[in-house]
Amino acid sequence: MSQPVVNAAPGSATAAAPLTGLRVLDLATLFAGPLAATMLGDFGAEVVKVEHPSRPDPSRGHGPSKDGIGLWWKILGRNKRTITLDLSKPAGRTTLLRLVSTADVVIENFRPGTLEKWDLGWDELSAVNPRLVLTRVTGFGQFGPYARRPGFGTLAEAMSGFAAMTGEPDAPPTLPPFGLADSIAALATSYAVMTALAARERTGEGQVVDMAIIEPILTVLGPQPTWYDQLGHVQPRTGNRSQNNAPRNTYRTADGTWVAVSTSAQSVAERVMRLVGRPELIDEPWFASGADRARHADVLDTAVGDWIARHGRADVLAAFEKAEAAVAPVQDVRDVMTDPQYQALDTITTVDDPELGPLRMQNVLFRLSATPGAIRWAGRPHGADTEEVLTELGLTPADVKELREEGVV
Repeated sequence: MSQPVVNAAPGSATAAAPLTGLRVLDLATLFAGPLAATMLGDFGAEVVKVEHPSRPDPSRGHGPSKDGIGLWWKILGRNKRTITLDLSKPAGRTTLLRLVSTADVVIENFRPGTLEKWDLGWDELSAVNPRLVLTRVTGFGQFGPYARRPGFGTLAEAMSGFAAMTGEPDAPPTLPPFGLADSIAALATSYAVMTALAARERTGEGQVVDMAIIEPILTVLGPQPTWYDQLGHVQPRTGNRSQNNAPRNTYRTADGTWVAVSTSAQSVAERVMRLVGRPELIDEPWFASGADRARHADVLDTAVGDWIARHGRADVLAAFEKAEAAVAPVQDVRDVMTDPQYQALDTITTVDDPELGPLRMQNVLFRLSATPGAIRWAGRPHGADTEEVLTELGLTPADVKELREEGVV
């Protein structure tokens, strides 16, 4: 069996990671629950990924692969030991309960009622471990009229209002080309887990976290419900423009590339107008507020767009930086990989993997000065650590062999 390769970030000490000693069982698939477990593992939690013996986490097969190995899994499965276990079988249930007795957190995303059908609901899990935090991540939550529907992030992006306000005014609603709602829910789930663990420090008891993927995305969409409640306001699709300030858009440069400009602050908006040679617009009565500027976006976009169109991207970026105005290049992943700021932060780091060799991927989510996180290894093969983990529970080689013969692992 190949062993994980430990990759410590520069200056980090894996033993000092802030979540060292925390044990997480990741029973979830696609994508919010597993990503939340990844975030915990990045900062030292021991994460044991539990997959079905014949139906592994589908993320192993999502997106491009190399030599038959899914690359997305290498990121989503990092810092996790992988075991197989059929929870629907009696011996699988018994084995999971033994695992739960050693764990701090369980993350699952089965449809509501599934764990209960296997006699693995909260009552059974908390009976073997009263300090357990059971984290349930589903599309619609554990109750309500939609609870038992299949739920994915795409549905949350549609239901929340995100798609309705995204895209050009005369174009259809637009869904993101990546797992936006799932990723937001993963961030919220990791926060919820840590909140529940903090409560456990005071009470000595665990509890259930009920995370509905349709909810966290509403928080990041801002005050839409309050605007509607108080004013009847429904935010329309405005493309790259904002209803709160202008100029705010993407603009094409003379060499055929693109830059994005933001003027959320009044002082920045004034600097941009001086830079592009239109200082007289600053004296217009409507220029004094972001909302009024947004109503004159055509004028401001023309002023900024015409100036940018006459200059190459490097010159545009240099001029904006000198003027202390907010601008950024519109980058694709090729640019991200070589961007000097990302390089300085080590945002895209290299991980040594026994299967694929050096891999580049996103680093841990944030930097802690005293107890940093680290990518200790990339995603492991399906069931690679089953024997090791089960042996640690006290099962003998004969026990594990019997479970394999029964199709439990």
